[in-house]
Amino acid sequence: MTTASPAGPSPAAPPRPSTPLFAPSPTSSARPEAPPLPPVRRTPLAVSGLLAVALTAYVWSAHGAKPGVLLLLGLGLGLALFHSRFGFTSAWRQLVAVGNGTGLRAHALLLGTTATLFALVIGTESGLFGSQPAPSAGPIGVGLFAGSALFAIGMQLGGACASGTLFAVGSGQTSIVLTLGGFVAGATLAAWQFDLWKDLPAWEPVVLSEHLGWFGSWAVTVAALLLVVLVSRRIQARRNPPPLGAVPSARRAVVRAVRGSWPLAVGALALALLGAGVLLVSGGAWGVTSAFSLWGSELVGALGGHPENWTWWQRPGNAEMLAGPVFADKTSLTDIGIMIGAAVAASLGGTWALHRGIPWRTAVAAVLGGVLMGIGARLAGGCNIGAYLAGIASGSLSGWLWGAFALAGTWVGLKLRPLFGLGNPKPGDGVC
Repeated sequence: MTTASPAGPSPAAPPRPSTPLFAPSPTSSARPEAPPLPPVRRTPLAVSGLLAVALTAYVWSAHGAKPGVLLLLGLGLGLALFHSRFGFTSAWRQLVAVGNGTGLRAHALLLGTTATLFALVIGTESGLFGSQPAPSAGPIGVGLFAGSALFAIGMQLGGACASGTLFAVGSGQTSIVLTLGGFVAGATLAAWQFDLWKDLPAWEPVVLSEHLGWFGSWAVTVAALLLVVLVSRRIQARRNPPPLGAVPSARRAVVRAVRGSWPLAVGALALALLGAGVLLVSGGAWGVTSAFSLWGSELVGALGGHPENWTWWQRPGNAEMLAGPVFADKTSLTDIGIMIGAAVAASLGGTWALHRGIPWRTAVAAVLGGVLMGIGARLAGGCNIGAYLAGIASGSLSGWLWGAFALAGTWVGLKLRPLFGLGNPKPGDGVC
């Protein structure tokens, strides 16, 4: 005869362990160890180093200290972008495809730090070289919505965003040179055909500081970014994606700082400081794509065209840009600096290389993606730097909407990538 155990409440399931707020979000496996650094590429390092010194000396002597400092800031941006491999294209692809929000959280750190510095600089009206720092804000309308989505589709096909295109070209990635060529062509085409899209329906810019003051604007922006961080962590915990891949680095801190890879957080902080430097020196936020329209239009003029007659170049501010020297243009200087700085960093890290044998479908995607980004940036009033980063950091609603529509465009871009032989991250991958 058996005796039944006394009835009673079943034992409660043990509580699930909570993940501390600042702990790394879970992934399906541990991130792989970083491979060792290859030897320094001495020839590319010598060429890029001499170019950096010679160009800085020329700009400083021919155009003055302000353009010279902007070029130096661009060189620093290139170093920071390459060392941290700080990207926007891959971050959104990893988030949408498999739910890895590591890159998006690095964006939040960059945006929050930049917003803090912008509030200090613009709120106190601090500027160097007589500049008057101003927020970056764009109108809200069809051009913004369509342009940001188109830009995101283009960056998934082209393989890089605006800043990513520059530092990838500097590091020797040949396929991205095609993306840059398409980018310049698309931005120039959009400037030429400005009359076709200049009157798209739009509302006036909405800047939080005009309603809440700079402290209120900063507080709302940081609170919204914290919400983005929490939501992305929740999504990642639920989807348990593959970890990010590792790039060559070094164990010793000094060597890692000079030659190896930097944590994304370090890259975000460095980029925020350098971007605030651009604002202090020039009075305007860091941007990328206006220079592409300028470079393409200068080429059209050299070939016998008359871009000065285009409506785009007759707008206030644009006419002076086209009439002035390229090496005195703020955005051209930082763009050129980024490419040279990335070349120096890639050479020090031993990874600078020209890639050959690009598959034809990849080449087509690179050019097409660049064209779409160039057109999209002009329609939206900027790219992932000038519209998204600078817009959100300035407390502008346009920056948040740019990001939202870019996420939607990223989803479309991921659907199109396989048509060109380009892969997407999958849950079962070892890394994403």
